[in-house]
Amino acid sequence: MPIFNGGQNICGASIGVLCLESYFPKPPGHIKNPSSLPFPVLYEMIGGITVPTLLNNPTPDLLEPFIKGAQRLEAEGVRAITGSCGFLALFQKELAAAVSIPVFASSLIQVPLAYHMTGANAPVGVLTADASALTPRHFDGVGAAGIPVAVKGLEDTSEFAEVILRNTRTRMDTDLIEAEVLDAARTLKRDTPEIRSLVLECTDLPPYAARIQEELRLPVFDLTTLAQMAHSVAARTPYAGLMPWG
Repeated sequence: MPIFNGGQNICGASIGVLCLESYFPKPPGHIKNPSSLPFPVLYEMIGGITVPTLLNNPTPDLLEPFIKGAQRLEAEGVRAITGSCGFLALFQKELAAAVSIPVFASSLIQVPLAYHMTGANAPVGVLTADASALTPRHFDGVGAAGIPVAVKGLEDTSEFAEVILRNTRTRMDTDLIEAEVLDAARTLKRDTPEIRSLVLECTDLPPYAARIQEELRLPVFDLTTLAQMAHSVAARTPYAGLMPWG
């Protein structure tokens, strides 16, 4: 076995996750549920920064704790870094510049990919936690400025908004959340029927991605599928298979 330099407290995690502080349930599909992914991840919680803080008051002083967290994850040996909230798109450029490994801070980084994969002739649907908080700066942060999008938010829901956006309690009815998410997806497709793809901005939405796809019959991009691609890029393994006898 080769000799390694060491220096990491935990070894073997390919993806590091910068986490907001939240205590509501994270069903499978959420990036903060490690059973969502087929490889080990390492979590770095940024204490004191919650979903309401990042969405409603994204001041520049929030950046430094995330940069320090990204640098700690890099020091622990992860090969790529993501975040637990799509609104970290605001900090994509600064986070990527602060470390020497790939950073995909937000699932919104897939908006240009979704646009070009589906013909570059229709807006990309974006389902977000809060449409009123999602600004052109977020799209610019991930290189998606100028890409046509149709955005639908969940800020006017009951269960989703109370638990996730307003952080009023931790108990969560996932059946009700699913119903609210599906209703938002249907509304988005009804209001903008020309969309040919959908990007889920919010990390709380992937648990319902399969049901969304059943309803909309569109390609659905989210952070967990992006994390799997990033893992494949950052931690390549040899192919195994057969060739004809020589």
